[in-house]
Amino acid sequence: QVQLVESGGGLVQPGGSLRLSCAASGMTFSRQSMAWFRQAPGKEREQLAVIYSGGTTIYADSVKGRFTISRLNAKNLLYLQMTRLKPEDTAVYYCNTPGINFTWGQGTQVTVSS
Repeated sequence: QVQLVESGGGLVQPGGSLRLSCAASGMTFSRQSMAWFRQAPGKEREQLAVIYSGGTTIYADSVKGRFTISRLNAKNLLYLQMTRLKPEDTAVYYCNTPGINFTWGQGTQVTVSS
């Protein structure tokens, strides 16, 4: 079955950077469009960025210009490079397809605080 495992989160100061990874298994990764989501306490899960199988990317306004989604098909890996982090970026971050076709992984916690 499909498994999604996120990693790379942590505590970072405002203005800092982190790179998240998502290891996918049980699917033909190179053919899947993939996305990053996050869920902050008390808020609904939101989609942040999408990368289509052909490489095209789109971003939510809240992260445009600060976050970059990328993929390494040879290793079934999805990345999210996050820069200029803000306290409001604090959340649990998840990967999935844009249509949320698979069971959520455990996510990775990102905390932006001084």
